[in-house]
Formats: sequence, structure tokens, C-alpha cells
Amino acid sequence: MEAASNTQRNHLQADCERCFGLCCVALPFAASVDFAVDKSAGHPCPNLEADYRCGVHRELRNIGYRGCTVYDCFGAGQHVAQVTYGGRDWRQVPDSAKEMFDVFPVMRQLHELLWYLTEALELELTQPIHEALRAVLRETESLTLLKPEALIQLDMPAHRAKVNELLLQASELVRASAPRPMKSGKGRSKAIGRGADLIGANLKGADLRGSLLRGAYLIAADLSGADLRAADLIGADLRDANLSGADLTSALFVTQFQINAAKGDALTKLPPRLSRPTHWRA
Repeated sequence: MEAASNTQRNHLQADCERCFGLCCVALPFAASVDFAVDKSAGHPCPNLEADYRCGVHRELRNIGYRGCTVYDCFGAGQHVAQVTYGGRDWRQVPDSAKEMFDVFPVMRQLHELLWYLTEALELELTQPIHEALRAVLRETESLTLLKPEALIQLDMPAHRAKVNELLLQASELVRASAPRPMKSGKGRSKAIGRGADLIGANLKGADLRGSLLRGAYLIAADLSGADLRAADLIGADLRDANLSGADLTSALFVTQFQINAAKGDALTKLPPRLSRPTHWRA
């Protein structure tokens, strides 16, 4: 089971060597704390080289491109490049460039859903819905193999809603077995829950085990030393959240994208499937 899930996850991790710099071309960004300049969708980043490598990769955070070090495509880039377009890049086939750039964000959404479904299937407590999870995983995988024109026409909101219904069931099965977090103490000055506004909240040392934090705004929140085991963090905004010393070993549906956007240190405990960002404190 573990070997199979690891194989499944391999193609859900970015392999920039097999991509055509799609995130550096297809996506727009605006001059801000995350990006040094404005760039329109469909236009190559000025730092993208002829071989699709980033010319300033080692200096991104130092020269104002922090957003690039956070982004994760869940392996959608190499799938679009090597599977959907069979290795033909947007420079070789310029007539397909716009179509390829439109397909890329759709594929990223599909790969993100595959990441969540794979995780849900790895959880022992979700056994009662494994059959349903496998069925929707197979369906989602089949969608990634569609032709470009069909991918662009996909009703992604409808498919996301279908997948999300199962992911919420998986979350409830896991969180039901978690110890109930304390109702008082540090970090309880703001309401904890789905979509909660916890921007800048003091949640230092908070017992958040089994909490539902789906879509919560945790921007710049102090979660240092917090216990987030079995907490559902799908879609939570962790930009600049302080995770120093926090325990996320069994947190649900956490992505590398979220971890990259947060702050942490050597004492932060991460799920085994995720990597400690190099820009975190030692």
C-alpha cells in the first residue's frame, strides 16, 4: 500500500526538467511583496531562459520573486508537456501556445484533487469510503487524459464539488477519532472553524487537534507550538503563518504549497509526504 501510494504521488510532484516552464509563462503575476514586476498571462517571465530554466533560481527570494519559491503545480506542468502535448513545446508549436496555457491551470486543479484523494485513501480511518474514493480518483485520472479542447471545456466547479463531498466525509471520519481540543486557553480569542478569519491570530501553543480549518484565513497567524494533528487544513491560507515548533504530523490535506508559504523552523513537525522548505530557519 505504501509503495503504491508513493508511486502515485511521484507524478503529483513537480518535475521542472520535464516541463516547458509553463508556470513561468501561462500564469500572470502583479508587482507586490511576492513578485518584483508585473507579468501578463501567456507572456514569459523575463527570467525564463531558452532551455526553460529559471536564470535567477538561486536568488529568487532575494530579488523579489518570493512567490515563485512558494508555487507548486502538483506535477501538472510535466503532464501537460509530456502527456497532453506529447513533448511538443509552445515555442515549437506556437499555434498551440494559448491552448496549452489555458489547459495548464485546469490540469493543476485536477492534479491537486488527485493529491487529496490519494491522501484520503492512505488513511486507515477512511476505510468505509475507500471504494467511493477509488472510483472518483479513477474518474479524475481519466479526465487528465482528455484532449486539450475537452480539458478546457471541463466543468471544474462541478467536479471539485463532487470530490470535495468525499473529502469532507474522509475528514469527518478522521477528526471524529481525534481528542477534542480545549475550549479555552491560548488561541481561543477568535472562533475556530471552516473559513474562519484568523488573520494575525494568536494561536501560540493552541490545542487544535481535529479542528475544522478548511479555507480558514491564517495569514500571519502565530501557530508556533500549536498541535494541529488531525486538523483539516484543506484550502487554508497559511501565508506567513508562524509554524515554528508546531505539530502537523497528521494534519489533513496539507500541501507543499501551503508549507512553502508559511514560516517554520527545525522543530516544526511535518507530514512525511512534505519537505521542509530551504528558506525556513534552521
